[in-house]
Amino acid sequence: MVSIVKNIPDSDAPSESKQNDAFVLEQGRTLYEAGRFDEALAFWQQALENLEAQGNRLHAALVLSYLSNAYQELGQWEQAKNAIAQSLNLLQTQPDAATLAQVLNTQGSLQLAMGQTEAALDTWKQAEKAYASAGDDVGKLGSLINQAQALQALGLYRQAKTNLEQLNTQLQNLPDSSLKVSGLRSLGVTLQVVGDLTQSQQVLEQSLSLAQRLNFPLEINASLFSLGNTLRALQKPREALEIYRKIVESSPNFLVLEVQLNRLSLLVETGQPAAAQALLPQIQSQLESILPSRAAVYSRVNLARTLIKLGNREERSQMVNSQEIAQILAKAVEQARMLKDSRAESYALGQLGYLYEQTQQWKPAEELTRQALAIAQEINAFSIVARWEGQLGKLLKQQGDIPNAIAAYTKAVNTLQSLRSDLIALNPDVQLSFRENVEPIYRELVELLLEFNPSQTNIKQAREVIEALHLAELDNFFREACLDVQPQQIDQLDPQAAVIYPIILSNRLEVILSLPGKPLSHYSTRLVKNDIEETLEQLLESLNPFFSTEARLRLSQQVYRWLIQPVETELTKSNIATLVFVLDGSLRSLPMAALYDGKQYLIEKYNIVVAPGLQLVTPRVGSASLSQLLAQKRNKILAGGITEARQGFPALPGVGAEVSQIASEVPSKVFINEDFTELNLQNYLNKNSFTVVHLATHGQFSSSSDSTFILTWNGRINVKEFENLLRSRDPGTFNPIELLVLSACQTATGDKRAVLGLAGVAVRSGARSTLATLWSVQDESTAKLMGEFYQQLLQGESKVKALRQAQIALLKQPKYAHPFYWSSFILVGSWL
Repeated sequence: MVSIVKNIPDSDAPSESKQNDAFVLEQGRTLYEAGRFDEALAFWQQALENLEAQGNRLHAALVLSYLSNAYQELGQWEQAKNAIAQSLNLLQTQPDAATLAQVLNTQGSLQLAMGQTEAALDTWKQAEKAYASAGDDVGKLGSLINQAQALQALGLYRQAKTNLEQLNTQLQNLPDSSLKVSGLRSLGVTLQVVGDLTQSQQVLEQSLSLAQRLNFPLEINASLFSLGNTLRALQKPREALEIYRKIVESSPNFLVLEVQLNRLSLLVETGQPAAAQALLPQIQSQLESILPSRAAVYSRVNLARTLIKLGNREERSQMVNSQEIAQILAKAVEQARMLKDSRAESYALGQLGYLYEQTQQWKPAEELTRQALAIAQEINAFSIVARWEGQLGKLLKQQGDIPNAIAAYTKAVNTLQSLRSDLIALNPDVQLSFRENVEPIYRELVELLLEFNPSQTNIKQAREVIEALHLAELDNFFREACLDVQPQQIDQLDPQAAVIYPIILSNRLEVILSLPGKPLSHYSTRLVKNDIEETLEQLLESLNPFFSTEARLRLSQQVYRWLIQPVETELTKSNIATLVFVLDGSLRSLPMAALYDGKQYLIEKYNIVVAPGLQLVTPRVGSASLSQLLAQKRNKILAGGITEARQGFPALPGVGAEVSQIASEVPSKVFINEDFTELNLQNYLNKNSFTVVHLATHGQFSSSSDSTFILTWNGRINVKEFENLLRSRDPGTFNPIELLVLSACQTATGDKRAVLGLAGVAVRSGARSTLATLWSVQDESTAKLMGEFYQQLLQGESKVKALRQAQIALLKQPKYAHPFYWSSFILVGSWL
């Protein structure tokens, strides 16, 4: 929901107005704030007649802008346009900067509602200048907030966030007012879109509290709605549904429809078809009663998307049929054309094409998709372009036109790659998501490229596409594109390493193999995605020591057959010593070291490393190995951790021994318990050079950057804060951290994409390599493994070989032979 700062009359009416005019204006303001727009119109129209009779053109222009705001709330767009046009005409004969600024502000809100986003942004910039000319700092602030809303509508969320954060200090210093409420809400909405959910909740709760204190019903409901959306994003559906219910009971305006649509989609997502079915007639009735606007078009598109998501399930046939959904979308197309809103028209046409695709009407679906694509290309709406290019690729594939399907998908991926910084900007008004609308495009292209006896060109392209997907996933994880990448050839990094890319597709598991100095090859196992993921999930569960050994080895050997067995001979012939896995999907949660060939674990045969993508591996600069760096007296380890129970996490008594052993072998700066704080870490990292940062503390890797953190004695360091912590050192003074060790962290339980958090920490920390754990391991065995790891490093071994030797040392001890104790440790990034 867009939170525009609008001009409504304050209690101090123009000094030239008679006392009765002031009363009339004030009554209109009170009614407007209460959401009683028809009644507000009546009072303001009366005030306008009085002002015109007095010949007071300046204040008549101002009241006309108030009328335009009320008309906008009622969806009466022609009346709103006429009112603002009359207002601007009056100002041509009697210019006044303060009045012009307010009128321009209202014109911008009208343009945004009509889908003229660029024009709205330009108008609000003019308003900003007019406010500045009039010396109105508060009005200027309001126009800057509105410009941020326009940037959001254009998909430029990062720029909007930056602008709003810069304004936040000014907002906090403002006296309590409607402007402050709206500004805080705008910041909260932007934070939600870019993924800072906890901060979004805090800011929106502040906005809501202030609106309640000021008793502004409209602002209360608007802030409640935004808060409900953030709670939904935080996976708190009950709280979100309760907020939506409260708004519907108290709000008389158009907001109710937006709320009801969100309620419906959330009920569908959470498997509550009966409640959804009961709600649908109310939404349909509301849709028929509102006048055309961009919001009305998007509301129809959203309703159609929610109904299509029900698929062919029985619930949908009870609620609505495909023909009725088509009628909803056809009405959306008609209204978008009436408004001359090309962006909305493209959304509606493309969604109609998607409906026809679902009902297997390929030709009409293709025609509609091409229309939607042509419109999006004409207005340079590239995020929509990528969506419709992908949809076109799928339709061409269904019709057997594979070459053109590959061409369409390739265009879609190239468009997405050019949009890296704006992938998060897929318009939330039409409920697009990375998982639903972006990721499938990459996977479907790979599926086609590797089908039908692929050429070397196709295999290379498939590898590039899957690398690009992994990068896009990390961009989406952080809700911003800020990872520096560069193409890497395995030959240049390590002539004894092979890169293995397993890719989970809808109908098979594909694997691409890259060997130094040889063409790429690929092999596949025909299995549906659900069967692949079920096996992988069972294997992960079997790594619990209480699971049957026989079942674990059987599952482990099964995955070994998929990934390694087809190329065992080639690996041997190529004298491969290290396997670099660029893992996909559920495979990321599995330790490759524990794969079993029937006689040995994979770690007994090869060094093993994981990379989010080969292009994210930093090549070595200089000839000194990590062991040589550690041997130099000036290079030390910064080691720290927590032994006691803190913040709901259990004690880690073995951490003391782990850190002490490291410190006894390598010069180290140690922070334990009370000393292990973010401030202490920051101070020492800023002033000293450390080759290794070793943190033995609880932490959690999650598919959300907001839920990925490292535990300190007195708080948590979020992954984005962690990046700032490690990257804040002066690069001209200190070398990059060679190795980051996180020895007691784990992936979030039940989160299939949690390892994205681990990869995110690894690539954003700035460390060349990260040694971390997929699950929290017994701290006694961890201490033993870490002690052996550092001994191997000091003896001159590479990081990956040192880890392998440490894991094998544990494996050979009967007490720790089970993979649970040693396979959890994975090396991410550079292995040399």
